[in-house]
Amino acid sequence: MAVSGARELVDALQALGTEIVFGLPGVHNLPLWEALAETSIKLVGVRHEQTAGYAADGYARATGKLGVALVTTGPGAANTLGAVGEAMASAAPILVVATDIPSTLRRPGVVRGVLHETSDQQAMFAPVTKGGFTVRAADQIGTTVHRAARLALQPQSGPVYLGVPTDYLRETVPRRRPPAPHRKPDGDVPDLARAEALLSDAEHPLIWAGGGALRSGAGDAIGALAEKIAAPVITTFGARGLLPLDHPCLAPNPVHTPEVGELWDEADVVLAIGTDFDGLMTQNWRMPKPRKLIAVNVDADDAAKNYQPDLTLVGDARGIVERLLPKERPGLDDITLRLAGIGRRVRQRIREEEPQAYDFLSTLDEVLPTDAVLVSDMCVAGYWVGGFHRVRAPRKLAYPMGWGTLGYGFPASLGAAAAGTGRAICITGDGGFLYGCGDLATLAQEQLPVTVVLVDDGGYGMLRYDQDRSGLARRGVDWDSPDFVGLARSFGVHADRVSGFGRAFRRLLGEFVESDEPNVLVVKARLKPPLNTSPRWYRT
Repeated sequence: MAVSGARELVDALQALGTEIVFGLPGVHNLPLWEALAETSIKLVGVRHEQTAGYAADGYARATGKLGVALVTTGPGAANTLGAVGEAMASAAPILVVATDIPSTLRRPGVVRGVLHETSDQQAMFAPVTKGGFTVRAADQIGTTVHRAARLALQPQSGPVYLGVPTDYLRETVPRRRPPAPHRKPDGDVPDLARAEALLSDAEHPLIWAGGGALRSGAGDAIGALAEKIAAPVITTFGARGLLPLDHPCLAPNPVHTPEVGELWDEADVVLAIGTDFDGLMTQNWRMPKPRKLIAVNVDADDAAKNYQPDLTLVGDARGIVERLLPKERPGLDDITLRLAGIGRRVRQRIREEEPQAYDFLSTLDEVLPTDAVLVSDMCVAGYWVGGFHRVRAPRKLAYPMGWGTLGYGFPASLGAAAAGTGRAICITGDGGFLYGCGDLATLAQEQLPVTVVLVDDGGYGMLRYDQDRSGLARRGVDWDSPDFVGLARSFGVHADRVSGFGRAFRRLLGEFVESDEPNVLVVKARLKPPLNTSPRWYRT
């Protein structure tokens, strides 16, 4: 049976289990819109290609599935690059499907001036993707989609570019049977016995779990191992929610707090699972290398690029941790009491030093639905959430600390909400929200279950803090805010405002998150940055 190239592409996505795609139409990719109408795949039309990329990222983080963005040629494709870079840095599996100029008009080595032409569109994506594919013949569309998706999902996951010359979408091609899923079998892992011996002999073992541990579903295995060897578990920003809040070994705060940092300093053996020890987690590597470091990672080079391990176990995090069988030791009660004490001391410090942040975090703990997905932007309120919100489960926090892209929060929350795993709560600032506020139109049209908490501090609050702290005059950081409530209402989205994080905020947020409709709550407030932001790192 023959079908169009566009239908072959959409059928390939459907065979991969794709349920939803995010995109913006252009003159070159309209055949995809026609083909999608003949399938069960839901299309969420957005108002900017950057939103398509971020929404695919938010969907991928909320579900662990492939996020798909459909965009048009040239400037449409280029508009996704910031979002794709964040997905790359945070290992979010997304597929960017971009059309290219007609193959019949392409002349190698010459830019002829065809509408939206780029000399090498795939190369534009090279620095911010795992890899890229450009379809070379219409009958290769389906197989190329599967190759690209497999690369995106393969650990370490990440974004992949797929370019399709627009004329191929109209060509007739034979319908192909999708290839069978490919799974690399788990092999033997050398040095398991040596790792077990190091952990058994350690007096102060510590587990450091990163985003790779969360993506592999290793939470239960890590929790069981931690209890067995009485080891505290520090989670990176990408692994927040890995263990349940009541787990006896969970360090309650980020390593940037002095009390949790002491656990690192004391450890004689650190088991690092699915992490590369990036600069943001290690205070730009001012934290000393552990006395003994065991790394579990799918990529030995990634495991060693910042701190050189004494031992590297290469493979899937969950599979390896499940096979580790060190000797059990007594003393779990002691570490549990210590961790609980750390949590109380840190909360008390926040209450004394930044009472507004304490009220903000307390309200989130009390009023958010248990299945809510928090999506934070790069803003002061987002930094408090990323470091100190009590994340209840895996994939319930999306935080752009990979590449640090301002403007992530709102568009990514659209993807998280579309995933259907719970109401998305977007924590954003006035600066970041303005990057993508045009997609209030998407929010209204799709009636996505999103509550936007927009903290309006009249400018770029983090940069204002940096200038004030350095004794510099304020330049470029203050502005007159627009009427955000009026803006949201103009799109048909319910909105209201409060001052500060007191009772009115608690009452309105409680009402907003229980609604079936999208809404925006504007909070007029200024917060001091938390300890997990670089100006306040405690080490010198």
